[in-house]
Amino acid sequence: MEIVLCGGMRTPFGDFGKSLKDVTMVELGSHAARATLSGAGLAAEKVDQLVWGNVLPVDQEGYLAARAVALKTGLPESSIALNVNRACGSGLQAIISAAEHIGAGHSRVALAGGGENFSRAPYIITSARWGSKRGPQTMVDALDWAYRDPLSLELMGETAENLAEDYQYTREAMDDYALGSQRRAGAAAASGFLAKQIAPIEVPDGKGRRRMTADEFPRPDIAMEKIAAMKPIFRSGGKVTPANSSGVTDGAAFVIVAERAAAEKAGVRPRARLVDYAIAGVPPRIMGCGPVPATKKLLEQQKLKVSDIDYFEVNEAFASVNLHAEAQLGVPRDRTNLYGGGISIGHPPGATGVRMALTALQHLEDKGARRAILTLCMGGGQGLAMLIERVQ
Repeated sequence: MEIVLCGGMRTPFGDFGKSLKDVTMVELGSHAARATLSGAGLAAEKVDQLVWGNVLPVDQEGYLAARAVALKTGLPESSIALNVNRACGSGLQAIISAAEHIGAGHSRVALAGGGENFSRAPYIITSARWGSKRGPQTMVDALDWAYRDPLSLELMGETAENLAEDYQYTREAMDDYALGSQRRAGAAAASGFLAKQIAPIEVPDGKGRRRMTADEFPRPDIAMEKIAAMKPIFRSGGKVTPANSSGVTDGAAFVIVAERAAAEKAGVRPRARLVDYAIAGVPPRIMGCGPVPATKKLLEQQKLKVSDIDYFEVNEAFASVNLHAEAQLGVPRDRTNLYGGGISIGHPPGATGVRMALTALQHLEDKGARRAILTLCMGGGQGLAMLIERVQ
């Protein structure tokens, strides 16, 4: 069975606490899903499944977001829905889970995507339900939970410091990578490349509303002097700064995943084959090394070499992650993340893998190239890699 990726769209990604903070996560998801269907010319009633990747549920409907997004998008009540969470790989996992259901014969045409609205992360009082005898009660930030390793309770940025320290990646190299990401995102926005995957959305603005058309986080004109002047935020004397880390952002993205014959019958153009994927476990304290063993495993499964891959999307969780992929895999920078990434565009974990897929699809088509690998590290110590191949 041939499983294909068809059209897809995403919302603009909003900076933390800014334009999307008053838009619910389900609204973001249903907006991206409706735009995906409209762009592909696919009627909602033709879709039998929706898979939603998400790390941090927010809002009342957040814990059943897949079903809420599906019905608010217009999918029939007879359709099925699934929430998945594989940390920063949740968006790619949504694509994988949809594909596995199709391969097992339980679905034929699915919407796969995900999103986050970290700006709406709640504060929690864990002692409130059964009461407290006396004294002040502490509120816990749910966003802090999302950014901590579940075992060591280190923040993700601390694990990036561990990776940089273990492999001696320098602050200068990390800052240089960050500057390049910002410049690439700026060029991709200016050329109209990013606009092709973004569905503008109406957002609250004072007493009225305005149309948000572009990502809010990129700083394409930032100077190296400003990047170099930023102080480490996770460790005294460390190397990881806000500039060489991924941005905390809000947004959602979707892609159509289908059995090829079903897609063609529905009048939807297949854009790429989902060839294979691989997942690897790594030490949680250096979770950012995850893309390396996952990509190696995937290449071995397919009997391919790095030189056989035309384009790479390596999630920019932290610059040390990308330096590690370059050093250990030999992934060339001139074939990787050419349109910016998590450092410049931002990284809402549930949406990032889908954004990477949309970017790779567009790149393969624009350049007439064949293969792309998408790969991410994940909190808790895993790596995920997916291989797609353009339908010619």
